[in-house]
Amino acid sequence: MKDYPDKIANLDILEDLLSTPTAEAVKMFSGIEGDIMFLGIGGKIGPSLARMAKRACEQAGVKKRMYGVALFESEEQRKQIENIGFETYHGDLLDPDFIHSLPKVRNVYFLAGMKFGSEENLSMTWAVNSYMPALVAEYYKESNIVAFSTGCVYPLVSVESGGSLETDAPAPVGEYAQSCLGRERMFEYGSKQHGTRVCLIRLNYSVELRYGVLVDIALKVKNMAPIDLSMGFFNVIWQGDVNDVVLRSLEICESPAKYLNITGPDTLSVRDVAMEFGKLFKVNPEFENEEARTALLNNSEHAFQLFGRPKVSTGQIIRWIADWINEGGEMLGKPTHYEVRDGKY
Repeated sequence: MKDYPDKIANLDILEDLLSTPTAEAVKMFSGIEGDIMFLGIGGKIGPSLARMAKRACEQAGVKKRMYGVALFESEEQRKQIENIGFETYHGDLLDPDFIHSLPKVRNVYFLAGMKFGSEENLSMTWAVNSYMPALVAEYYKESNIVAFSTGCVYPLVSVESGGSLETDAPAPVGEYAQSCLGRERMFEYGSKQHGTRVCLIRLNYSVELRYGVLVDIALKVKNMAPIDLSMGFFNVIWQGDVNDVVLRSLEICESPAKYLNITGPDTLSVRDVAMEFGKLFKVNPEFENEEARTALLNNSEHAFQLFGRPKVSTGQIIRWIADWINEGGEMLGKPTHYEVRDGKY
């Protein structure tokens, strides 16, 4: 197992940790056929996921054309992706003509989606999360597709339950989560209609030092802001571990589409995590409301059986985040809204 530092001193070290491939990922890329496309590469996870794929191919000694597609926020962001070794395409995946201009490839990772602000523009939320996947599933019907979904397609479950399983029936709360179930159904339809091999990733929640539920809680503790306990429990997983499992999920794509939960092994308490940050920041956290006995929780035992357990513990991430915040480390400024219980993001 990789030796992890006690402290992550700068962005370069963070990016290296997030994108270091495992031996298993290197082995997989040494054996897969065809080139690789990342659709929606410009988000929070896309750049480090792409970098890990590139590094795995390099270590495997294989040469593949790699493509990154996004509505890039800036030319700088696009250049960063190109510097990794990707050919980039700037465009809107809601535009069928743009999609049809993209190269056909054997392997597709679909990362695009809309969450933040979804309640203010519900028609766009449905277009991005349901209509766009239908376009992609049709155009890339001869590809292997790994597509991000979300654990939000499940209902709130008992804190003692251990979390929802892939075999549990979806019961999404609110239109954002409903539109994400629509995304799954469009890929599932394409998989059944065309025999497309698909794996749908139900993720909650990915974390690193610049964003995520742990960062949201840490910043409130640090700034002495009251912490809402209504959604009192949650799951998280280190983004480097997410990247590893997502990349390797290419091997388990199947038709009809396969579903895979990805999260950490622990049901975490908001109160307990806040108290731990309080010790590290030497402050007393402030709380409001009380914990409900249900929460949005995933069970990832199936993923653990397939790919092994996460390599970075929650305790390690908490210590890293506290140091990062104390040192004034960069933040993405994208709260998760994990507190939401009515599905209105």
